[in-house]
Amino acid sequence: MVLQSHDVSDLCIGKPPVRWLPPSSTVADAIAEIEAGGGRGPDAAVAVWDGTKGEVDGRVCMADVHLFLCGGDGEAASLASPAAALQATLSDLLAAGAPPVRRIEPHASVVEAVDAFLDGAHCLVVPIRERWRRAAAAGEMCMCWLTVEDVVRFFVGCIGLFAPTGLALRFLSSGISPRGHAPVAAGDRALSAVPLLSAALATHSSVAVITGAGIAPRLAGEVSPSALCSCDVSVAAAIAALSAGDLTAFLHRSDLRCRRNLPGMVDLLYAGDPSSWPPSPSSSSSSSSSSSSLSSFSSSSDDEAEDGYKHYAPAPCARRDNNRQIIACHPGSSLVAVMAQAVAHRVTQVWVVDFDDGELVGVVRFLDVLWVLREHLNQPPLIYPSNFSSINPSTKLR
Repeated sequence: MVLQSHDVSDLCIGKPPVRWLPPSSTVADAIAEIEAGGGRGPDAAVAVWDGTKGEVDGRVCMADVHLFLCGGDGEAASLASPAAALQATLSDLLAAGAPPVRRIEPHASVVEAVDAFLDGAHCLVVPIRERWRRAAAAGEMCMCWLTVEDVVRFFVGCIGLFAPTGLALRFLSSGISPRGHAPVAAGDRALSAVPLLSAALATHSSVAVITGAGIAPRLAGEVSPSALCSCDVSVAAAIAALSAGDLTAFLHRSDLRCRRNLPGMVDLLYAGDPSSWPPSPSSSSSSSSSSSSLSSFSSSSDDEAEDGYKHYAPAPCARRDNNRQIIACHPGSSLVAVMAQAVAHRVTQVWVVDFDDGELVGVVRFLDVLWVLREHLNQPPLIYPSNFSSINPSTKLR
């Protein structure tokens, strides 16, 4: 079986070494390091590590930063003192509930990597073999990240082997039902969705933004950790000030459909001693660009849309494709089709909507797909007639 004949190192070929910071570094240091590594995005992260052969304490991406800035209650709320929150240590950020990482050796099997993800690891860190890196000769330890997306992409590359395992079957036939979800209503405050976003980050999912809650919920949008990873710290102000529906527009459609004034909130995020903020090309100019861009949100009055909302300039934090579509399927879709669809759009879950009325049914995550794979490994192999093709021509991928 392909899962048992390949080891983790096969999935790490060509991966860059992790960028890392010691636990005593600040949240602002992590932001600067992420920016210096080539910009924000789902793959941009720093390891909390001392650079030795010891364990990696955790992984910090921009989504972790945003959730940390929006976390806490009352006087402990980070948004009450954002400048102080940016000077908190990475140890403090990890203690606030960042998802765990786990180390796995290069010679471990892909099955062991699957088990680690199913056991709760958010991301795996793999030592890079010494012969791959010259730096190792000088005594420097090198690691690389292995994500759940990497594992599923590897399986998609072996898609011809999936039919005998049952993955080409529909959801219910494959032993999986669309998982329930904890949505947020479009009119609710985005800040109320922070606990849901923290859970979504840990489980490689997103938070559904719905309309018609309690009657026939329909998917109006989503707030995903990967979208937050593509934004600068000014998005914390948007989370604090906007509704969930407005935040979805702010993140994914690159327009802001609201009448609230955000510049004051952004100024708070960039307030404090300038020397405390690590210099970087993006962070040094983001304060002025954010304020000027966001000022246009409240001052512009020329672009009135047909729906009664004012459409504004692109959000300064959004570095994603405009008009990003929600990735969804129907309950009759096959898991192979879901995997291919998710990998093609670089998402880690696919929403399931009813074919007839568009009602939101649930969600299928990469973790659910890995669970099905792992269950089939524990079953005896199917015995087919010698003239049976492993690819059933009647199987339709939706």
